[in-house]
Amino acid sequence: MRSQTVLQVGLGVALMTGTISMAAAADSSAGDKDMVLIPRGEFTMGSHEHADEAAHQVVLDAYLIDKYEASNARYKEFMKATGHPAPAYWDDPRLSKPNQPVVGVSWIDADAFCKWDGKRLPSEAEWERAAKGPDGDNHYPWGHKLDPKKANYGQNVGRTMPVDSYPEGVSGFGVYNMAGNVFEWVNDWYDPKSYKDSVALNPQGPEKGYNFANQGPVRVLRGGSWLAPETSLHTSHRFWNQPENNSYGVGLGFRCAKSAQTVSDEAVQAGRDAFIQALVAMGAEKNADAMASIEKALAADPGNKEYLATRDLIKKSMKKK
Repeated sequence: MRSQTVLQVGLGVALMTGTISMAAAADSSAGDKDMVLIPRGEFTMGSHEHADEAAHQVVLDAYLIDKYEASNARYKEFMKATGHPAPAYWDDPRLSKPNQPVVGVSWIDADAFCKWDGKRLPSEAEWERAAKGPDGDNHYPWGHKLDPKKANYGQNVGRTMPVDSYPEGVSGFGVYNMAGNVFEWVNDWYDPKSYKDSVALNPQGPEKGYNFANQGPVRVLRGGSWLAPETSLHTSHRFWNQPENNSYGVGLGFRCAKSAQTVSDEAVQAGRDAFIQALVAMGAEKNADAMASIEKALAADPGNKEYLATRDLIKKSMKKK
């Protein structure tokens, strides 16, 4: 009877945490400790606010995005390690505290930093999904109603705020300052018609940027800033600048992203087989065998929540012996 109960508990863990479907797992290295895993999913990209924001459905694979905007302290590490020049306004006392977001950076600067940090700039779609949250359509990161207490904009404060400010204004995924504080560079070229022509799966934007007033093609900026009006705060708002330009520099920053580790179909199946073996061994009260099997499952599919939970169950059973 006890064997049957143990087996049922193990199966219950599998049911509670979902079937073996963790085809993407977050990289748990130290460099990712301040990143948020955004799971694979669909959302409504765009809105009805402006002509260049045509609403359309998009599906993105899992990815990670920085919880916070890149800070002055982190950018200083980058400069020290690479010899990269300081950005504009580096010594401005309003903007230069270690925990404030770095500003005065061009797209080229932001791209260089993310590559140095083992990451990349997020795509425009990745940025917007992280801002809109699990519901996939929030007008502001926190919901559908503007709240001046949840973002830094319109010169209400007169400077940037620390990157972990406004915790009540985080997106549904827990990402900070997706509205206000600093405009954020993303990877995509800007074209006012790109949303109307966008592919549905993992869009990367147009192949080239729109050339405004023959000043050169432009890249996308997202998220509003401490200087910008409330009309720039909604999660679909798009802005732009030449990639080598840091004009509007007092409000130009960024955050980084990276693709989630993917687990091959073969590894998923191997993990499933080992997991089932672990459950069977648990049912037979063969805890050593169960532990060996669950470790095989985790080797095949690291970070799988149901495997980790099952390993904890096995450890508890072993301690009781």
